[in-house]
Amino acid sequence: MESHSERLKRIRKLALLLTVLSFMVVLISAYIRLNGAGLGCAAWPECYGQLLAGSPHPHTGAVRILHRLVASVSLLLGFYIAWQCQRPSSIQPVTGYAASILALMLLLTFVGLFSSDPHRVWTSFLNILGGLGLVSLSWLIVVAAGPAASRPMPPHHDSVLRGGLVALVLTIALGALIGARFAATACMSTPSCAGVWWPVAEGWGALNPFARVNAPAVAGDAGGVALHLLHRYCAAAAALLLGIAGARALRDAGTRVVGRWILALLAVEVVLGSLTVASGFSLWLGVAHSVTAALLLAAVLDLSATRRAA
Repeated sequence: MESHSERLKRIRKLALLLTVLSFMVVLISAYIRLNGAGLGCAAWPECYGQLLAGSPHPHTGAVRILHRLVASVSLLLGFYIAWQCQRPSSIQPVTGYAASILALMLLLTFVGLFSSDPHRVWTSFLNILGGLGLVSLSWLIVVAAGPAASRPMPPHHDSVLRGGLVALVLTIALGALIGARFAATACMSTPSCAGVWWPVAEGWGALNPFARVNAPAVAGDAGGVALHLLHRYCAAAAALLLGIAGARALRDAGTRVVGRWILALLAVEVVLGSLTVASGFSLWLGVAHSVTAALLLAAVLDLSATRRAA
C-alpha cells in the first residue's frame, strides 16, 4: 500500500505540472489580450482598443487553439489532483487548495462564455485575476505537499507580510482594471500622470468592474488616470512591505530561497512596470509585466503558507 509520504510526492509532482500549465495559460492569455487590444501596434496609440470598434481579433488560429488546449488539459489535471487528494482519505490543507483551484477553473470556464464581448469590463477583469489565481493555488499545492516549513517568524513580521500581500493583490487588481477598461493611454508618463499626482473625484468611478467601455481612454481621462495612480501607489506600498518581508526571510534557512525569489521578482517587476510606460506600452514588456506578477504573487503566498505551516 502506498505510504502517506509517497502519496504526497505524487500529488506534488502533479501540482508542479499544473503550475507549469497554469503559467502557460497566463502567458498565452496575456499575449492574446494585450496584442488583441492593440498594445504596441504599428499605429500606436491610434489603433489601441481596436476590438472595441468591432475590428476582428488578430488571434483566431493557432494561438487561441493552443490557449484552449492548455486550459482544457489544466482543467482535467485539476479534477485528477482533487480526486487524488480525496482518496483513500482527505489530506489537508492540500485538499482545500485543490478544491479551490477546481472551483476557480469552473468559474473561469463560465466567464469564458461571455468573454467574446470586449466591452464587458468584468469578464476581462476576472480572467486576468483568475489566471494569476491558478498559478498561485497550484503552487500552494506544491508547497503544502512538500517538506514542512521551518520555525515561524515573530508576529510583527507576519503583519508586514500580510500587509504586503494585500498591497500586491490591490496592485494586481488595479492593473487588471487598467487592461480591462483599455485605460493604458490615459497616462503615458511616470511617476505622475502629466503632472497629476492624485485622482480627482470624477475618476473613482473607474473602480467599478461592472461598467461597459465603448472606446479606449484618451490621454488625461479622469478614470484612467485614477487607475494608473492608484496602481502605482499600491505597487510602491507592496514593494516596500514585501521588500522588508523578503529581507527578513533571508535570516531563516527554511525561507531563504523564497526570500531571494521575492526580492528578485520585486526588482524585476518594478523595472518592467517603469519600462512598459516609458516605452509607450511595448507589447512584450506588458506581457512580461503580467507574467512576473503571477510569479511574484505565487512566491509571496509560498512564504505566507510556509509561515502558517510552521
